[in-house]
Amino acid sequence: MQKKDTKLKKEIKYDVAVVGGGPAGIMVAATAAELGAKVVLIEKNKQLGNKLLLTGKGRCNLTNAEFNLRELVKSYNNGEFLFHAFSVFGPKETIEFFEKLGVKTKIENGKRVFPASNDAEEVLEALNKFLVKNKVEVLFNCEVKDVVKKGNRIGKIILNTGEVTAKKYIFCSGGKSYSLTGSDGSGYKLVEKLGHTIINPKPALTPIKLKDNLKGGGIKNLQGINLENIRLSVFQNNKKQFSEPGEILFTHFGISGPAVLNISGKVGDLLELGEVKIIVDLFPELNQEEVSESFEEMLKKYPKKTSKNVLSEFLQERLAEFILGISGIDKDKTANNMSKIEKAMLVKILKNFELTPEAVLGFEGAMVTRGGVSLKEIDHKTMQSKIIDNLFFAGEIIDVDGRTGGFNLQSCWSTGYLAGKSVID
Repeated sequence: MQKKDTKLKKEIKYDVAVVGGGPAGIMVAATAAELGAKVVLIEKNKQLGNKLLLTGKGRCNLTNAEFNLRELVKSYNNGEFLFHAFSVFGPKETIEFFEKLGVKTKIENGKRVFPASNDAEEVLEALNKFLVKNKVEVLFNCEVKDVVKKGNRIGKIILNTGEVTAKKYIFCSGGKSYSLTGSDGSGYKLVEKLGHTIINPKPALTPIKLKDNLKGGGIKNLQGINLENIRLSVFQNNKKQFSEPGEILFTHFGISGPAVLNISGKVGDLLELGEVKIIVDLFPELNQEEVSESFEEMLKKYPKKTSKNVLSEFLQERLAEFILGISGIDKDKTANNMSKIEKAMLVKILKNFELTPEAVLGFEGAMVTRGGVSLKEIDHKTMQSKIIDNLFFAGEIIDVDGRTGGFNLQSCWSTGYLAGKSVID
């Protein structure tokens, strides 16, 4: 870990000043310094990488081992913008980079890449050593209060502790998610002052709050139920918008889990236009007729069993009871007494379990931010501003966000490396 320097040496003029000590900022600073630049990294917290330590539930999902770049960009909102960055420094280069730093990696389900130690602290320690090796000066507890523009260039930045002057500046100040880590959106205001357009920041990769309008009892009765291998389909105005396979978790207020997080950004956009329906297909690998046949076989096999016990052969017991409540079917009714209408109703719910989202959770529950600096104003080949000659961007501050599974950290590494390299070229 670097010495915690909070005092500015006014006589020093830097080649590069990097604002924000998250994953992108660390990568930018170390890359530029390794290529020979005199670099200062400015961080408002007392340490670097607070948000990095939270990724992958403390295990640090470093990247995703999707090496086909055409497929990789499909996992992002505005992903095509990142294609060049990925071609310069993609998942393969990221894995090699961390291996060289001494961080052994492993690949898990969904091509998610983690340190073999399952410890985000190891990753941060390796990055800190990389900064020290390349003689990056780090200023802690320093917040950028203002940016002074001279023509089409930044002249200097004003901190709470003094001023910093550099030839080039890179903003890596993040978005608005996990604000307690320092990502409070303050960077947007600074670059907006410089003339950049900010696409309205919204929470993404966040749980979804549901309307409690199910007849079978409050949604809180499903709290803790985890469903794997299901499919979510999102509808608006009776028209299917998109679908997502995966896993969901019911909470006391709604739903979470990987599949839910991945659709939350789009659901949030749709909710601004009107009511949205989420249809859960509990058996996506079977069509409705096949589900009906399996259910009929089970009813014939256990004619004396209650409807609840038969349905529990397909589902977790609490979910089975909940669905019977929605359908209005007596949970104690025996299988041989169920009517054709009741059977058809249950099969329909198994394939079309309808939920009504009320809202997506705010930034306090979001993993990333959707929105940020307009991509029209950034050169995708260099990450350089098209408005301010000596300004560059990297990381979550730009209008790109990815799915769960290491994609958002990969965006930070890629744009960070590209920006760090470009300020030297």
